[in-house]
Amino acid sequence: MLRFVDADTSRREWLRLGGLGGLAWGLPGLMPSRAAATGSESHPPGFGRAKSVIVLFASGGQSQIDTWDPKPHAPAEIRGSFTSIPTKLPGVRFCEHMPRLAKLADRFTLVRSMSHEDVDHGSAFYLSMTGRYHRRRSANPPPGPDDSPGYSSILQRVRPSRSFARTAVHLNGPAHVPNIIAPGQFGGFLGKRYDPFTLGDVSSGKIVVPGLEPHRDLPPVRAQARRDLLSSIESYAQTLSTDRSAMDMNSLYEQAFAMLDRPETRDAFRLTAEPDALRDRYGRHRSGQACLLARRLVEAGCPMVTVILNHNNRGQDNTPEDRDAWGWDTHNDIFVGLRDYLLPRFDQTVSTLLQDLEQRGLLEETLVVCMGEFGRAPLVALEKRFAGSSPGRKHWSRAYSIMLAGAGVGRGNVVGASDPQGAYPVDDSYGPWDVVATMFSALGIDPAGHYTNLVGQPFQISEGRVITGLYNG
Repeated sequence: MLRFVDADTSRREWLRLGGLGGLAWGLPGLMPSRAAATGSESHPPGFGRAKSVIVLFASGGQSQIDTWDPKPHAPAEIRGSFTSIPTKLPGVRFCEHMPRLAKLADRFTLVRSMSHEDVDHGSAFYLSMTGRYHRRRSANPPPGPDDSPGYSSILQRVRPSRSFARTAVHLNGPAHVPNIIAPGQFGGFLGKRYDPFTLGDVSSGKIVVPGLEPHRDLPPVRAQARRDLLSSIESYAQTLSTDRSAMDMNSLYEQAFAMLDRPETRDAFRLTAEPDALRDRYGRHRSGQACLLARRLVEAGCPMVTVILNHNNRGQDNTPEDRDAWGWDTHNDIFVGLRDYLLPRFDQTVSTLLQDLEQRGLLEETLVVCMGEFGRAPLVALEKRFAGSSPGRKHWSRAYSIMLAGAGVGRGNVVGASDPQGAYPVDDSYGPWDVVATMFSALGIDPAGHYTNLVGQPFQISEGRVITGLYNG
């Protein structure tokens, strides 16, 4: 169980674990309103098919040409150093360093015509997490209290989980881009109590959240006494409603008791309950174990889990020998980085997650979204401003690819296409706002509905459209 010590010690403990998120569901009188109906009785394909969503975020800008959308007939300066391989789908090819995912291509759908107008990591990350452009486009702004809330926080506002102690969990976070914490992954103007529960490196120890371990020295009577004390604190907290720090502390204790009351929460975070062979299949590294924990969390009933596959978008600048540090921001040394560090782990972990979900019967009720903030430029070139001695690719947001699977998404389908250089969509394009709309729709929430901020002002859940083509085939 969580040990309640002085406030400063509690805060230090959570920060040590990487838990930068607020830990509460909200105070009386501030509970979220349900999403409003639009008046239409019809719903788009896939509506309500998902009980949970897993987002796999490849932070840094995953090169579409060197992963999901190779251009084998383009000139070498566009095609790059890699060859392509056939997949389970006739005529669809992947990068040669994705053999496992190539064998599973008949189980998911690609969108090859993602596109938007933001070309820097911080604001593009914000766009991906919120579905809205940051007021400082193509920049690296820090998180702010007036930011739009991320999709995890909106979900907690419109439909807080009743089956699991947390509505949304972020793993291997928070995301850095690269020297600041990226905006968009928090509660924004909804406040800290709507931050997702965020954990850092879940592979570093036997116990993911040590504070959730039961302690024999805390019998039920003492737990009840502490609950009574919390009730007294809550009464006093109502008089401090303008004191943000007091409310945040009250929120932490509220969530702590909710976790203590639910043994299934403690069990869900127990990675040691998994067979060693399966942990090895996922990969004994940060992203691999985070994806395994994501499966355990949705199995336990958590509605929204985001795995930051690469916690720093270009940590290779500081510790190139650390495989966990590598991010997808490959301005230089792109082919060395992808071949030796990024793609082998990505191919192993994502393919294992899809197979594991399917074997357990979870894929039919879990939407899996694999995306990044943008892609990479078609032209291969050496950039003198960045570390590395061999060429790479610049940021590129005009065309990139994402993958989706489960919860009614078509199996073996490709939506959209890019031109022969991988530079621009050649038919309908989609943006992060459409991905956010699709996730909410899959959860049975009308993305055109509204939620309110803490003073009752209405905000639309998403300005995007559901990507209906995902549900064909």
